[in-house]
Formats: sequence, structure tokens, C-alpha cells
Amino acid sequence: MARSPYRWNRRDFIGAGLAGAAAVALRPRPASAAALGAGDRIRIGVIGTGGRARYLMRLLKELPGNAMVAVSDAYEPRMLEAAEIAGAGCARHPDYRRLLDDRSIDAVLIGAPDHWHLKMAQDAVAAGKDVYLEKPVSRTLADGDALLKAVEGSKQVVQTGTQQRSWEHFRLGKQIVDSGKLGQVTFVHTYWHQRMVPGGFPQVEQARLDWKGWLGSAPERPFDAERFFEWRHFRDYGGGVLTDLLTHWIDVVHWYLGVDTPQTAITTAANYRIKTIEWPDTVTATLVYPKEFMVTHTGTYASTIDDGGLEFRGDQATLKVDRERLLVYSEESRRGQAWRNTPEPEILVRSEADGTSTHLGNWLDCIRSRQQPNAPVRVGVPAARAAHIANQSLLSGGTRVRWNAAAGTVEKA
Repeated sequence: MARSPYRWNRRDFIGAGLAGAAAVALRPRPASAAALGAGDRIRIGVIGTGGRARYLMRLLKELPGNAMVAVSDAYEPRMLEAAEIAGAGCARHPDYRRLLDDRSIDAVLIGAPDHWHLKMAQDAVAAGKDVYLEKPVSRTLADGDALLKAVEGSKQVVQTGTQQRSWEHFRLGKQIVDSGKLGQVTFVHTYWHQRMVPGGFPQVEQARLDWKGWLGSAPERPFDAERFFEWRHFRDYGGGVLTDLLTHWIDVVHWYLGVDTPQTAITTAANYRIKTIEWPDTVTATLVYPKEFMVTHTGTYASTIDDGGLEFRGDQATLKVDRERLLVYSEESRRGQAWRNTPEPEILVRSEADGTSTHLGNWLDCIRSRQQPNAPVRVGVPAARAAHIANQSLLSGGTRVRWNAAAGTVEKA
């Protein structure tokens, strides 16, 4: 039986020639013994051992050539759980600086809240450690500038946590866009929907939590369970839905379309369901870019249906991509069809794994080879910056704001 033209898998896609370059780019780089011997394990410390960091640790355990030898967290139960994942002999440090003092540690994974990202990354590279830094890499625009200065003034390998850049079908999507298949792209729609349930936080053993240490540079305040668990949604620690989720997708837009900063942004948002958090639970942001296209981002914490994804609308074809699949619909395929009929995709590629594992693998490869990782800070900072600009519109009452590149500031448009 002949294969349907739209049910493509990875082999079909590469075999067709369109993504031949991607096949080369996705081959693992050969490890170099420049810094570590070929048989040496990369010794890793983990700073900030919340749920995301512990997930990354489990993925690292499945990858060869590394050992997690130390963990650090302000909350002892989380630190002990992470130490159990790491295995026997894992050192535990309530103060992350003691972990960095260990000269036998080659690299650190930073999974702490956003308001700690800059300080911990600065300290890590100053200590000669390579770094995996979760996104968003900055809590403010100024943090991003300082991070770039610290990292690019060092010799350290720093991978930022926008794992789409290592995810196979997202890399194939980049090849499709570069091929010109979509034609002129004038509009990109990004979206991400999650369901957030107010309240119901687990019990915290406050005697085992260094609350002051957790706050760090943030303003002092009494312990608050909602702030501890939902820190992304409070301005002292994170940037809400836009820095948490838009950062992932806008990085893909920057990568595919060769841009790094929006010219203007306007954001409309509200707290319809969850009145106790500072950042909104429902958001629409519009960002205009210099290459004559715009990006919208919509999100809500009321619904899980569809999760998140991107749609690149070109005058020749539309590319839709999310963490499960990539599809391309040709404008030509609409000819002769009723207006209400959605055509079958010309290309359909399904994702078979979590690209986070590949992203961690790329980091490990680059620690050995000393090559640039797939998502260095020079792309991580602009991804976060776009979200900060959109948030500035929100903080300005929903007015349109403009990026002043010369001054590195956001102004009312």
C-alpha cells in the first residue's frame, strides 16, 4: 500500500531532502578530551531542588558520563529527596556557596526561583563551573544584561533551559522555515493553557525551611505558603505567565525568524479566577517585530485543553508545532476545497521523546568539547527580555510600550 503523503515520520522527512541539513545538525558532536578525559564523569551539583530540578536530575541519571555529587536547597525535605535521586555519597549543602566551593564539581544545574538566577549563575561561573540555568534566565531586564556580561566574560559553558532548541522536530521546523516553504510569514500565534487550582498547598515544615535564605535579595516578609509554592506569580520572584511560558515560545520565534527583540508590545490581562496572585491568570500579548510580522500570545490558568504551541502563518504555507507534533499545511492544498474544510497536512512529524533529555545531553557534550551549547545565554536573555517587555505594558496599565535599543529601556510608545 502506498504511504499517505501526509503521514510522515522522521525518516520520511529527512529522506525527502527538505531537512537534510537538520539531520547533520542533530548528530551528536564528538566529545573532546580538552577539559575532561574521555572516561571521566562530569561531576554535577544541583542548586534549588524543586520539582523541575528533580525531574531534570532523573533525566540526567539516564544519560551516560555524569554523576550528581552534591545538592543544595533552602528547604531540607526537598534537598533530602534530591540527594536520594542522586544516589549514595551525595553531599548536602543548605548554603549553595559551600557547594560551589567544592573544586571537584565541574558543573551545576540551577533550578532555583527566578529571583536567584542571576546571583547563582554569576557565582557559579566565577567559581569556574559550567552551568545549566533554567528559564527564564532573568527576573528583570537589568538581570539579563548583567548575566550576559558575567557569562560571556568567562570561559564557562552555560546552557539555558529553552529545550526546544535541542528537540528534534523543532529543529526540523527551523529547516522548513529556512527553506522558504512558508513564504512570507506575517503572523505567529503562540498559546499556552494550564489549569491552576487556588489554595490546597502541601504542609511546609517551617523549622526545616530557611525562609530568609529562600527570600535572598527579595523584600523580607513573613512566611507565606502561596508565595513559596506559587512564586512565579509574585513580582518579587518571577514574571508570571509571560516569563514562565511565553519565554519558551518566543525563543522559537526568534530562532526561526532571525530576530531577538520586539519593537513594541501591548498586553491585556486580568485575574479572573485567582485573586490572590499578583500576575494575571488570563493574558493576551501582542508583540511587533522589525521584520514586518507580529506575534500574539494567549494564555489562561483555567484550562488544560491543547496545552501550548505555535502557529507560523505564511502566504505559501502554515506551520504548526507543539511538543507532540509538527504539521505543515500548504496554501495550494486549499484549491478546489470548500472554505470550511481544513486540508490534510502536507507534512506531519510526531515527537517521540522529551527534548529536555536531548538538551541536557547537548550540555554534557559541550562541557567536554567546550563548544557553544544549543541555547547559550545570548539567546536565553533575549527570550526573557521579550517577556519582560510585554510585562512592562501590563505594569503600565495595558498601554503600548516600545523597546529603546540604544538605552536598553522600555518606554511608552
